[in-house]
Amino acid sequence: MANKQPLRIKTISQYHQLMGLPKPEHPLISVINFESIKQLPYSEPTSVIFDFYSVSLKRDFNAKLKYGQQEYDFDEGIMFFISPGQVFGIEVDNNEGIRHSGWLLLIHPDFLWHTQLAKTIKQYEYFDYSVHEALFLSEKEETTIISMMQSMEQEYRTNIDKFSQDIIIAQLELLFNYADRFYHRQFITRKISNHTILNRLEELLAAYFNSDTLLRQGLPTVQYVADTLNVSPGYLSGMLKTLTGQSTQQHIHDKLIEKAKEKLSTTNLSVSEIAYELGFEHPQSFSKLFKLKTKVSPLEFRQSFN
Repeated sequence: MANKQPLRIKTISQYHQLMGLPKPEHPLISVINFESIKQLPYSEPTSVIFDFYSVSLKRDFNAKLKYGQQEYDFDEGIMFFISPGQVFGIEVDNNEGIRHSGWLLLIHPDFLWHTQLAKTIKQYEYFDYSVHEALFLSEKEETTIISMMQSMEQEYRTNIDKFSQDIIIAQLELLFNYADRFYHRQFITRKISNHTILNRLEELLAAYFNSDTLLRQGLPTVQYVADTLNVSPGYLSGMLKTLTGQSTQQHIHDKLIEKAKEKLSTTNLSVSEIAYELGFEHPQSFSKLFKLKTKVSPLEFRQSFN
């Protein structure tokens, strides 16, 4: 999959044509029932890029979708959010025809021009996940999302007038806000998976801070931590905030302060030496962060033990 050029689909009309669908009724937004797609335009594993937003709700899908670091069985309703320019992979079983159900919403960025949503859509974290994480829906949540997609379809099919865009934009915002709610519910309800990630984060940071990696490479970045845990930075921080109230960066800083306190209270190293061992080029930066987190300077903390 990595050796081939990705298939780039630039317009919603091009997508309809590739999938053997009738011309879209609106060039910039389309709601598609997956059951109307009888075959895919590729027989080999293919990477795909859309130049538009995609919101899909899939169930009973007999192809493999490279979407995040997990395998999905599609017994539950699974929702995916893809931004323009993001890459996803698909592999179809050549021995049987395509089988899938669910709904697909395509939105071209041009549809959002001159609307507030053109800016605010970037605030929905699930559109920023560089490694996509799926949203698992309950039956009730699935019904809610499908009804909103169908309302948009009805609007552009029957009422194209000067009010149409505003109405559809409002419906889109409602759908995105519901998806936000469902994602945060997932952070809580998928506890085993999420707490496993939290445990792995703690083990990762402990190992990092107890090795010479800190001295050689400096503080771990959020990107490094997310990559090591095989999730995206946005998803990791969103999950951690829901579970612990803190972002990934705050977890890294907490581990740093814990290590700094240990060195200040059990060694005779100077503050500058400790700062250097903790990956800081400038002791002042270390002292500033330590005071921000503990309300006292490193020296004041050390003196409290004398």
